[in-house]
Amino acid sequence: MQASDEILRAKLNGETARLAWPELQRHFARGVVIRVAPDLDLVEVAVAVAQDRRAEVETWMAQGRVARASSEDAIAWNERRRELWAVVAAPWVLVQEPLSSSDL
Repeated sequence: MQASDEILRAKLNGETARLAWPELQRHFARGVVIRVAPDLDLVEVAVAVAQDRRAEVETWMAQGRVARASSEDAIAWNERRRELWAVVAAPWVLVQEPLSSSDL
């Protein structure tokens, strides 16, 4: 792993935050919210997106583990008043539901 990879990973990790769904709605309206499955490492996915590692990202997409957030996702997050882990890998905002309430 190169030093630049470590710097990017540290930067994205430091920019990861828990956000309530209302704070993310404007990004959803722009079509830039990406849902990441809870079994993936959100920061690792953000690094792959930022580095344009297409093959890896496309594999996750084909598996349904990474996808644009759907209207159904947005409705569920809004109804449940979810806080999500979020990180920006411009132009995308990657979000992930915590595995359990203890992760909040």
